[in-house]
Amino acid sequence: MPRRDAQGSRSLPHLGTGIAVFMPRLLFVVTIMGLLTMPAVASDLVLLHAAGSLRGALTEVAEAFEKSASLKVQTQFGPSGLLRDEIAAGTKAEVFASANMEHPQALASAKRSGPVVLFARNRLCALVRPGLSVTRETLLERMLDPQVKLGTSTPKADPSGDYAFEAFARADAVRPNAQAALERKALQLTGGPKSAVPPAGRSPYGWHIAEGRADIFLAYCTAAREAEKENPGLQTIALPDAFAVAADYGLTVMADASAGGYRFAMFILSSEGQRILAAHGFSAPNLPK
Repeated sequence: MPRRDAQGSRSLPHLGTGIAVFMPRLLFVVTIMGLLTMPAVASDLVLLHAAGSLRGALTEVAEAFEKSASLKVQTQFGPSGLLRDEIAAGTKAEVFASANMEHPQALASAKRSGPVVLFARNRLCALVRPGLSVTRETLLERMLDPQVKLGTSTPKADPSGDYAFEAFARADAVRPNAQAALERKALQLTGGPKSAVPPAGRSPYGWHIAEGRADIFLAYCTAAREAEKENPGLQTIALPDAFAVAADYGLTVMADASAGGYRFAMFILSSEGQRILAAHGFSAPNLPK
């Protein structure tokens, strides 16, 4: 079974590691290539449902794809868990790019989609308001401070919230009873069905901090970087190794997708698609070395 190492990265047993990593990608590609040779649903519009943290990267990927294909990509970004629920309830979708592996795997297990492949990785960081003195060494202490408002996304609805609560669990090994204290005080401000929506074009994490609702916000490192562009006074701190968490992003194509949907999924996995993801701060596992 996969496990996480001390740095938060998933690792597999040494024996067969190469096979374990390679086979899902091979199955995904073989499935797509086979489907591309079959009669497909005629459509010049590809429907992409993707995690909100992928908005900048996959918008650029979609634009690059449109230039190389006579197809348009219609995007819908949001919390991966909520998108999964919408697709499972019957919302028309073709390509689903999730901030975890579990949500697309649930669709695949229900025969709603094909194989799931890892296509990007992210990490969790702490976004800190201007004027609050925090270092990587003092981060846990400040998160536990009763006077400090700690923001997270919503677990189950949004993988970012799940990863934050996983970090809380890991913090227990550093400070006994830290998990319970952090879970009690965490303000689930984003990613839920009733979460407040920021003004158009604003980072939800930077917005909540600017509005005084959070002093420290646990968010993806890529999202923290985007928030800093809006307000250079914000500080981004990588979580200490003891409770660091890595995020694996999964890609799947719906069983009734058009040929264009499969072509777009392949483009995301291509060198060009992976280079764009890397340029936005993601770790791109399929990028040639």
